[in-house]
Amino acid sequence: MQRHWWQEAVVYQVYPRSFQDSNGDGIGDLQGIIQHLDYIKNLGATVIWLNPIYASPNDDNGYDISDYRKIMTDFGTMEDFDQLLTLAHEKGLKIMMDLVVNHTSDEHHWFMESRKSKKNKYRDYYFWRDSKNGNPPNNWKSNFSGSAWQFDETTGQYYLHLFSKKQPDLNWDNSLVRQEVFDLMKFWLDKGVDGFRMDVINLISKKQGLPDDPNASKTAVEDAMSWVANGPKVHDYLQEMNQKVLSKYNVITVGETPSASTQDAIKYTGFDRHELEMVFQFEHMGLDWSQSGLGKWSTNKVSLIELKGVMSRWQTALNGKAWNSLYWNNHDQPRIVSRFGNDSSKYRVLSAKMLGLLLHFMQGTPYIYQGEEIGMTNVHFDNIADYKDLETLNAYHEIVEDKKQISAQQMMAYIHHSSRDNARTPMQWDATKNAGFTDGNPWIKVNPAYKQINVSEALNDPNSIYYFYKKMNELRSQYDVIVYGNYSLLDPKDNEAFAYERQLDQQHLFIVTNFTSHVIKRNYKVYNDQKSRLLLSNYDDDLKRDLRPYEAKVYYYEE
Repeated sequence: MQRHWWQEAVVYQVYPRSFQDSNGDGIGDLQGIIQHLDYIKNLGATVIWLNPIYASPNDDNGYDISDYRKIMTDFGTMEDFDQLLTLAHEKGLKIMMDLVVNHTSDEHHWFMESRKSKKNKYRDYYFWRDSKNGNPPNNWKSNFSGSAWQFDETTGQYYLHLFSKKQPDLNWDNSLVRQEVFDLMKFWLDKGVDGFRMDVINLISKKQGLPDDPNASKTAVEDAMSWVANGPKVHDYLQEMNQKVLSKYNVITVGETPSASTQDAIKYTGFDRHELEMVFQFEHMGLDWSQSGLGKWSTNKVSLIELKGVMSRWQTALNGKAWNSLYWNNHDQPRIVSRFGNDSSKYRVLSAKMLGLLLHFMQGTPYIYQGEEIGMTNVHFDNIADYKDLETLNAYHEIVEDKKQISAQQMMAYIHHSSRDNARTPMQWDATKNAGFTDGNPWIKVNPAYKQINVSEALNDPNSIYYFYKKMNELRSQYDVIVYGNYSLLDPKDNEAFAYERQLDQQHLFIVTNFTSHVIKRNYKVYNDQKSRLLLSNYDDDLKRDLRPYEAKVYYYEE
């Protein structure tokens, strides 16, 4: 396998709005990120991924962009960004930007021109269609509830929006659109940014003629993406992007690809494909979804056997052909320790370490989302009015108020479990007011757990989750087998322990984790191997055959 710097990287994701406020307006900003560059570097991360910081009306927290070459005033100025980029590079940290080019804001110049008339030169930058028998042009659903079409009275046509109605989809079949995107990418790459995370990039090619989804009536909103994902020309467009832009820079790229299979991923990221370096897949993120048509809205617990199956399939299918991204958390997912672990005071630290170890010793590039390294938990706001996320608010309105499918109380339980705002509450820096995030009123409430769970506490505790993550990152830079080794699952039907092996040349790793809150007994051959040594564990001692609650350990040996 050819080796690249981004395979050995560790990415730390910053959600700027919730990271650190430097000026007291209650909103995180670029100067706030600058304040904590040493914190990120000390953790052992080598790349910082920034969620969108471009000019935006902020309908969907910055994923509705009105000017790709300007900084959102909430976050600061271009001078602030240039300072952040320079200081990060001086500290050996790279900066990865979020590239959102499936859609723009409806306040972007292109769209404001496009909606003026059918003959406007920007009209074909978007999808405009006539009604169909007085209804929208087709039955596609928006990912944020309702139809994916919005009627516009100016010209009497509908425009397509797979997300918010303020996020019209770009028409990538138009070569002028593609050139505009390539130009804005060059703008940032020439500034010195080190790569892009590409938002829903596998949605950019729509089916010819925009045909009805035959399953629309029986699929949950989130399942609607499968009909529009991985379209007929998506690989042509990404190869063109690579040829005209990406191939000219030594950068990291990761595509967000809902409804992508392992076969799709190999097409997007295969070492011989000249498209992207890796993708974010969502199979493991859908394992706790509702079986009753409500999609992500549930309180289900994930099945360990199903989780093993998904994680292992991605590990083995891509091995030697393409590259995995490894993540539990991001700005769109609830907190993993509350979701797959145990966020009680007794087991939160143990289970957070267990989940981190399980993931970080797999093959791929690991992503750490802000607060994951201190074990931040889901938040349980009592009132729907305390939530800010458009997806959450729309779902509550549709499921509870419009369709009356479930009670408000039940929906709030689902929101506590699944809302994107679980990831978006402010970073918990210390136990002072507003968790040290702001001197003002935070844009979204702070999780009340901040008095016990915060960075200050973590840095003062040598056994904290933070130092455990730091140790994993140090080991990653010392053992090639952690980055490049082959993967093989052990005991796929064991519903309590997750064990697997890694191997590269003479180097071997054995990883075992207990997913339960009780002691389980397992007898693995590594326990009797005199050559093996314990490399890392979330307990202070090693009882070998007794796996204590949420115990996780890695053994290393050489042949």
